[in-house]
Amino acid sequence: MAISWYPGHMVTARKEAAVAMRKTDLVIEVLDARAPLASCNPMLEALRRELNRPALKLLNKNDAADPERTRAWVAYYNSKPDTKAIALSARKQGEATRILKVAQAMVPERGTTVKPLRMMILGIPNVGKSTLMNALLRRHVANVGDEPAITKIHMSHKLGDTMVLIDTPGLMWPGIAHESAVKLAATHSIGRNAYDDQSVAEELGHYLLVHYPQLLTERFGAMAAGSTGAAVVEAIAHNRNLRLKEGVFDLNKAAITLLNDFRSGALGRISLERPGD
Repeated sequence: MAISWYPGHMVTARKEAAVAMRKTDLVIEVLDARAPLASCNPMLEALRRELNRPALKLLNKNDAADPERTRAWVAYYNSKPDTKAIALSARKQGEATRILKVAQAMVPERGTTVKPLRMMILGIPNVGKSTLMNALLRRHVANVGDEPAITKIHMSHKLGDTMVLIDTPGLMWPGIAHESAVKLAATHSIGRNAYDDQSVAEELGHYLLVHYPQLLTERFGAMAAGSTGAAVVEAIAHNRNLRLKEGVFDLNKAAITLLNDFRSGALGRISLERPGD
């Protein structure tokens, strides 16, 4: 299963992001706490380093991620030069206020009426950038939805008289590696038309068998010893009695059930990668 998703508007958005970053003091990158490395756009990271812009990495949706792994990722990013990391849930009121204090501390020479702190918010689709923007500005300025690529244009907003925040569309990159693509499909950062639900669910099921078997059992019942990802999907279809007709189980519906339960957090707090994997 090859996954490729790079909508046309992202080509233009990438060029605009490169221009805007040159006029930015700080890059705020929103990552999915369940897959912080896979959700980091390597093209934008390379551009940031080329331009020597400091980065504030926001591990969003941390309430759905494995807390132990999230702590490891925060420590990992905090060990990098010109980089700070915060784990948060943008949906929780008050969480966003921490961001501005850290941002100001990272660029102390900016943040006045004469020299406002210019911040650029980046991230791949559906990691919560729009939710975060609305929380930071304390008003609705960006549409929020559970589908990738809702924001398609750059927008600039003032935060008082001393800060400016530039919002950008979610940006993917061409030629994404298969392992990363599966993680991003599982977290719903890739458009549905780019992947097969059952194939992604089978790979997710295999990962859960290895790393989170107890959560899988608690949600869907015991799995047979030596089960595969495909067997996990089949077991969900049997345990939930998901049938197309008598004697024929609906494996696609079972796959969607697994993906939705993972995405919503109903399956438990799960992360798909660890520093050093």
